[in-house]
Amino acid sequence: MNKEKGPLRALYIRVSTEAQAEEGYSIQAQTDRLEAYCQAMGWDNWQCYTDGGYSGSNLDRPEMARLMTDAREGRVATVVVYKLDRLSRSQKDTLYLIEDVFLPNGVDFISLNESIDTSTPYGRAMIGILSAFAQLERENIYLRTRMGMVERVRQGYWMGGGGVPFGYDYDPVAGILVPNADAPKVRQMYELYLKGWSPRRIAQLLGLKHDRLVTRILTRKSNIGLISYKGEEYQGRHQPIVPEELFYLVQDKLKERGRKCRAAPDSGHLLTGLVYCGRCGARMRYIRWGKRGYKLRCYGQDPSKAYMAGERPCDAPAVWAQELEEAVLADLFQVSARLEEESGKAPDPLVRLEEELRTQEGRLRRLYRLYATGGDPVLEEEIGQARRQLAMLEEERAAEAESRRRAARLDQLRAQAASIGQMWPGLTDGERQAVLRDCVERIVVEGPRVEVYYTFLSS
Repeated sequence: MNKEKGPLRALYIRVSTEAQAEEGYSIQAQTDRLEAYCQAMGWDNWQCYTDGGYSGSNLDRPEMARLMTDAREGRVATVVVYKLDRLSRSQKDTLYLIEDVFLPNGVDFISLNESIDTSTPYGRAMIGILSAFAQLERENIYLRTRMGMVERVRQGYWMGGGGVPFGYDYDPVAGILVPNADAPKVRQMYELYLKGWSPRRIAQLLGLKHDRLVTRILTRKSNIGLISYKGEEYQGRHQPIVPEELFYLVQDKLKERGRKCRAAPDSGHLLTGLVYCGRCGARMRYIRWGKRGYKLRCYGQDPSKAYMAGERPCDAPAVWAQELEEAVLADLFQVSARLEEESGKAPDPLVRLEEELRTQEGRLRRLYRLYATGGDPVLEEEIGQARRQLAMLEEERAAEAESRRRAARLDQLRAQAASIGQMWPGLTDGERQAVLRDCVERIVVEGPRVEVYYTFLSS
């Protein structure tokens, strides 16, 4: 090292293996070339930073750490290497050193083999080109990783990493989700929600932190064996926790409750939005009636709400809210008790259609095999007929499936109504409103006559 005063030229030298020494990259060979360059440039103050036996795949090297410290503290004016890969074999690390360590601290960088010198416009342009290629490589790596992940998910494997759904563990060997000890809780959430329990009460019962977690679990399609990735859904290899029918019934109920909660004013009154006048058909609303409480009065008698009135003027008397609420609840509990005593389940309407579809598909396959051996025009006609019949059966199956889904929804509403008497004392006012809106479609009042129309008794 030359000890005369002047800006310090740092000569960085690295060899990782004996093979590199044999290829002309030995410590002595690099030192000789770098010192000769300094002498040719007329520099008289240089210092060698030598990492012998260290890989260039990362920056975890003692002399590299010392060089970076000296550069940041302003003790280095120029860094010189024999070849770019002596600095690092990682393009990302090379650009980090040049752009984030050397240049911000006024340190020029020179690589003899590639003729890079950042003190010149050409050298700075070369660094820009290296940066552009590094960005291109990063984007290619991201694209390859994403394509690989999409293919992995398409084959039914879990993405891996964090974000394992509640009720599952991730098996890294098999690459799939595996139901764990919390899986029964997940199914219980769906069943309780259909019975009218709110997410808040479900969270309290099952020991979860907050109701938002319950809502997220209820909408998570991994529970029925699907994997959602980048806006697409794929059939997973993992075991579902809940059947599809139960899952989609809950989705319908979530949407329905959301609509009803948005439609009903947040008044705190039990029957808000449900009561209609039997005389003119307009809605009835709660109004304060002195110190005795509230009454429900027809909108047809409110001149400021003419758009809410019925088809004709109305003179129906207002009714006491508390009396009407008690009458509606008494009827609901009576219906609930009757439903609880009823038993029996209707046969699955899809069984016959599924059998017919299997039979028809088998017949079509046989016809195709026969046609492949002979090409008989008669077989052609039979195949066309079989395909038309198969299409008709599939349409019928789809219609039956939708009908079955509606019937299942009514069954769930009946089950909720059957248990309402037991649940009612423990519900909050808001939960009582939500449950009532699940069970009651409308209440028609005309004088002393009260008719309650239930959602679970609809055709």
